[in-house]
Amino acid sequence: MSDVDRLDPVVVHHIVNTLGWPGLRPLQEEAIAPILAGEDAVLLAPTAGGKTEAACFPVLSAMSQQEWTGISVLYLCPLKALLNNLVTRVDGYAQWLGRRAELWHGDVTDSRRNRIRRDPPDILLTTPESLEAMLIGTKTDHNALLGGVRAVVIDEVHAFAGDDRGWHLLAVLERLQRVTGKPIQRIGLSATVGNPAELLTWLQGSGAGVRAGRVIAPGVGMVTPGVDGARPDTGTQSDGGGVNSRDSAGGSPADVWTEGSELAVARESSTAPPPGDIELDYVGSLENAAKVISALHRGEKRLVFCDSRRQVEELGAALRTRGVTVFLSHASLSVDERTRAEQAFAEARDCVIVSTSTLELGIDVGDLDRVIQIDSPTTVASFLQRLGRTGRRADSVRNCLFLATTDDALVQAAGMLVLWGRGWVEPIVPPPEPRHLVAQQLLAVTLQRHSLGDRIWADEWNGLSPFDISAAPILAHLVDTGHLDSDTGLLHIGPTAEKRYGKRHFLELTAAFTAPPQFTVLAGRQEVGHADPSVLTDDRPGPRLLLLAGRSWRVTYIDWTRRRAFVEPADSGGVAKWSNIGLRGLSFELSRAIRDVLVGVDPPVSLTKRAIGQLADIRATKDVAFSGATILEREGDSVRWWTWAGFRANATLSASLSAVVDPTQRPSDFSIRMRPDLTRSMWRDAVTPLRSADASLTYPHADERAARGLKFSDVLPESLAAATVSARLADVEGARKVLSEKTIFRAS
Repeated sequence: MSDVDRLDPVVVHHIVNTLGWPGLRPLQEEAIAPILAGEDAVLLAPTAGGKTEAACFPVLSAMSQQEWTGISVLYLCPLKALLNNLVTRVDGYAQWLGRRAELWHGDVTDSRRNRIRRDPPDILLTTPESLEAMLIGTKTDHNALLGGVRAVVIDEVHAFAGDDRGWHLLAVLERLQRVTGKPIQRIGLSATVGNPAELLTWLQGSGAGVRAGRVIAPGVGMVTPGVDGARPDTGTQSDGGGVNSRDSAGGSPADVWTEGSELAVARESSTAPPPGDIELDYVGSLENAAKVISALHRGEKRLVFCDSRRQVEELGAALRTRGVTVFLSHASLSVDERTRAEQAFAEARDCVIVSTSTLELGIDVGDLDRVIQIDSPTTVASFLQRLGRTGRRADSVRNCLFLATTDDALVQAAGMLVLWGRGWVEPIVPPPEPRHLVAQQLLAVTLQRHSLGDRIWADEWNGLSPFDISAAPILAHLVDTGHLDSDTGLLHIGPTAEKRYGKRHFLELTAAFTAPPQFTVLAGRQEVGHADPSVLTDDRPGPRLLLLAGRSWRVTYIDWTRRRAFVEPADSGGVAKWSNIGLRGLSFELSRAIRDVLVGVDPPVSLTKRAIGQLADIRATKDVAFSGATILEREGDSVRWWTWAGFRANATLSASLSAVVDPTQRPSDFSIRMRPDLTRSMWRDAVTPLRSADASLTYPHADERAARGLKFSDVLPESLAAATVSARLADVEGARKVLSEKTIFRAS
């Protein structure tokens, strides 16, 4: 019997006759047997690789063959928009077997939720936050509604695992397993990651090492850069002999240069690379990027990625002034505004949509012709997601054009593409020491249970660390501060938690991340999006103008109490600005790849003449990079240590070498400012003890503002909140690699 024959005959019939498929993809076929056997699994494939079907077809077959009833399958996604995009497709597959799928998240109306409570579907598409709200809410009998769950599909599982939402997801799944009274099969869907086996172990939670599980990734490691973005790691570095090296004549369908103050676009058919190549260009400014985008690829549907909301707004406005049909998508636009833009873009042809990472995941925006990246993402994984948005037609291949607006962006893009060319993808690593989420879970499970035994509370997570007995000090603090009450061996929600989280039925307690406070922007009754408070309080002459949804708005009234700003259209101008409270900085690997670029390594992609020339100029002026060694450079009264190790490793080195580091200067991704009176003997005395194998390095210091960036940090002792942030600022492994290298002393 083939694996396909194991599927329910009705599913096979519809695959052939309704979908018109001649067969299944390798991933879809290989997933059948383990999923039908109840094994946990991580399914890996590029964007549009058929992962949803690889999970749904065997799960639906198991549902039919084993006669599951009620809500037996949960389909979890990190974004509501992704759920909205998937529900019709998943429901269509379910209807083949007389089953159905429904949607449940924060935008679903109460009346629709009540219908689900009365008549549960077979598959429920939701978010982890909404799932927890069901567990702790008083309107939902979670035992009746969720007690029959047999399998959980987690889409874009890598987006969870590398973030605090991943810890939250694992904890909620363990609590759900207590409700069902039996293990729940866990199926993760992911794009390419650097450590798939570890991702599977993470996903299994308390079942790791107990339940059967496997990674299913046919063909991964066998595709080449420029197609699916992954290839076997040969262990060698690129020497510039890729598709187009520095010494070649350059060449792209659009080499760009400056003529006076205008940017011109020329066709050079004799040097044009094959369609679908990855191209790296240097344009020098966001305005020039708008000129290139408006002139190139007319008649095509283009998706442009930026890595800040401000860039999205400014580029969108610049394109609109050049007559380009443009749509915008980012997290501070209203849901209606984003939905309208995405739908209009999906139906249009000659147009551009400019987006942050909101469109990086698998939301369908129609048949794309081209992806354009302004500057560079900070990870190879992010680039692979974006690259995978193209090449979905049979007559097309995946493509991406990089437009670097600064020197730093050019070398970062080149460094990231060097890593990609080596077949390297970031490992997914959960944030360490999530004590704040342990506190949140202790409160949430007490709400769910109404009372909790003060000796058996750790059983609620089935022994999963860090939600196990090791959390006792956090529990004690919650009791001491009145967040929990302890009475005759039982724990209850205390008055402090009631006061802090009790509004809206403890809804705020279900969100595992902190968003900066923003003002809602309204044009009449229509919500446009959200603005940072600083834009409304900055002291600027003249009328207050905002740039939002790619359009200019004049602020007419601010309701400070309700955090609302009322606006009307303006002819031009406006400020786009948002705060960012996240921990930032480049990784050790990317910083080292940037060093490789500066010493002469080219990425295996097409470089335009302008990019080649600009890289040559940068390399001629940046003489602080050296392969295999760090450089300690004295320039006048300043001493700088060029480590090329990334912010976290440099922060760890700064904390560990505090006696010789300038305490007034923050480390960068590439260097550390040292004491101006540093001598070789002082350096040797400080570094030598740290080079031994058993030496302990010091975590970076975390200030109060950084600790406040953790959701629920205010229910932890200050020392524990600071310790969590310090652990997340550290890269001990990267710091040890730097310490193991030789150091070149140089005076300029």
